[in-house]
Amino acid sequence: MTDQIADPDAPRPVSPVQVRATDAPDQPVPSPELDMLYRNFEKELLVPLWTEIGDLMPPHPRSKASPHLWRWQNLLELAGQAGDLVPVGRGGERRAIALANPSLEGKPYATPTLWAAIQYLMPGEDAPEHRHTQNAFRFVVEGEGVWTVVGEDPVPMTRGDFLPQAGWNWHAHHNAATSPMAWIDGLDIPFQYTTEAQFFEFGRDQISDAEHATPERSRAERLWGHPGLRPVSMLDESSGSPLLRYRWADTDAALADQLDLEAEGFPGVLEPGHAAVRFTNPTNARDVLPTIRTEMHRIASGTETAPVREVGSSVYQVFDGTGRVTVGEHSWSVQRGDMFVVPSWQPLSIRSEASASDSDSGALDLFRFSDTPIFDKLDLYRMETTR
Repeated sequence: MTDQIADPDAPRPVSPVQVRATDAPDQPVPSPELDMLYRNFEKELLVPLWTEIGDLMPPHPRSKASPHLWRWQNLLELAGQAGDLVPVGRGGERRAIALANPSLEGKPYATPTLWAAIQYLMPGEDAPEHRHTQNAFRFVVEGEGVWTVVGEDPVPMTRGDFLPQAGWNWHAHHNAATSPMAWIDGLDIPFQYTTEAQFFEFGRDQISDAEHATPERSRAERLWGHPGLRPVSMLDESSGSPLLRYRWADTDAALADQLDLEAEGFPGVLEPGHAAVRFTNPTNARDVLPTIRTEMHRIASGTETAPVREVGSSVYQVFDGTGRVTVGEHSWSVQRGDMFVVPSWQPLSIRSEASASDSDSGALDLFRFSDTPIFDKLDLYRMETTR
């Protein structure tokens, strides 16, 4: 069998490339000859830079995503309805409902690189085991009674806990409580989808009786959960954190101590009235996940943060308290559980209106995750305070 050589003069399908001459500054003067040149570009699937440079090389990032706010009570209500109607099992895998940014064409993406969802598990349910290359975490804004099982290690999930899980680790969940539980999931699904790097694999349909145990501390926490102390038997660096649960009690104490030190006249806060901590990998002190940065912020009542814009996008969830959030030209009042998106290079400022009546700490507490490690590794990250 011989290869057939295409006839260069044969009719060609309509080109996906469309080049148009425009009578505009810095563009060539329209003419029949220019039109013919552009038609030939289309035939050969060529795009001249001079017609596209404004979109390809803008003076600053122009995110496809929009600032947007999702109300926690609405998410929780709809997740509860899904709990009554949608089973958990093979195929769907998880009862997870993703946030879809209104400017991303209906895709289940919070931002072009970040995926965020509310996940809901009914009493006695198991979410089956699987693994994927996407880096993931769980953050609990309310409730308890669910254990995530990572590498056959049951890990408790309670209010305020942050639970990272680097890619390609087997994991399942089980609800040992008598009531449903919801939490948020964050993953780098859009980033891996766009870069065509993702893998997924089914695991066991059922976890063992031993994995249905409900220990107060996982094996990972017993080994790695001692501040400033590292097992000498495990000195190799890992790309994702081996500590599978960062307890709220420790996070809360760290934030409180920063504000107390500020009140005593010592350094420690990010800016006046604004404490912040970053979850880090105990094997290398870098971000807890290779593509996702995670932090907790505490903003004292009456404090307004300086407007900041950054390369890369973020998703925030209000953990406690009330306040006013401004992202670009959008501004919202927020309360516990509400989630909002900060697109790349959109300025963000937050005013705390929290009190003892709506916050255990008396401040506005926010959980944040971002795609910053990606831009750090590529030397593309920038941050600017705009006042």
